[in-house]
Amino acid sequence: MTDLLAHAESVWQSVVADLPTFTVEVLPRIDSTSSELMRRARDGLVEPVLLAAEEQTAGRGRMGKGWHSRAGQSLTFSLALPLAPADWSGLSLAVGVSLAESLHPDVQLKWPNDLWLQQRKLGGILVETAGTGDGASAPRTVVVGVGINIARPEAAVVQSLATPGAVAAMPPAGLAEVRMGVTAGETLALVAPALVRDVLRFGADGFAPFANRFALRDALLGRAVRLTDGTEGTAEGVDAQGALRVRTAQGLRTVHSAEVSVRPC
Repeated sequence: MTDLLAHAESVWQSVVADLPTFTVEVLPRIDSTSSELMRRARDGLVEPVLLAAEEQTAGRGRMGKGWHSRAGQSLTFSLALPLAPADWSGLSLAVGVSLAESLHPDVQLKWPNDLWLQQRKLGGILVETAGTGDGASAPRTVVVGVGINIARPEAAVVQSLATPGAVAAMPPAGLAEVRMGVTAGETLALVAPALVRDVLRFGADGFAPFANRFALRDALLGRAVRLTDGTEGTAEGVDAQGALRVRTAQGLRTVHSAEVSVRPC
């Protein structure tokens, strides 16, 4: 039995009391767990499911970036749930809060969808939705894709957060740096039950319950940042909808995740 399979039962047991139709699936290899669940969603999937993969060959990140994983080196999974929040704004931040709190006290959040450890990327989040009914208020299936580096990264080669073989000036972080000996299966059992609860809470209450929790782990707060459109300023947290506030020479600018990427200067 693989490591992920060994922990899938405990994840299911932790969630099924609240979601009786919840299932957990583990595959040895797949192109992308999120792509698979989005295909199912478009075909009418309405039951909650968590799909994890030992190896992911064509994973997707934000803005079309690739996300590759190797068995045992990282954790890749996607969660599909029917959801009908009054406002979808801030969902990726709420997901990040849930994951960071479960992983380790030192994990921070780089707006809008990165997990950071010691100023390096530990993981990423991709949120997508597909319609499952008619009408504006009908529930949609949300697919939350998560990738987390487990193993300690090599000195200069990025193994799981970029194209295989790519070289980076600073390698990504690995959870094993602060949780010695942790496995992908153990990490899944650590984060998945809380993630399900928090996504459901977001569906009921929106971003408001997560705003203060995000602020406590905001890696950009007070830092000089540069937007992909060339604008520079100082990050001043997020607003009630989870949009980033940046103080620029022209005044306070509100930035939405669909518009730009943000880099610390």
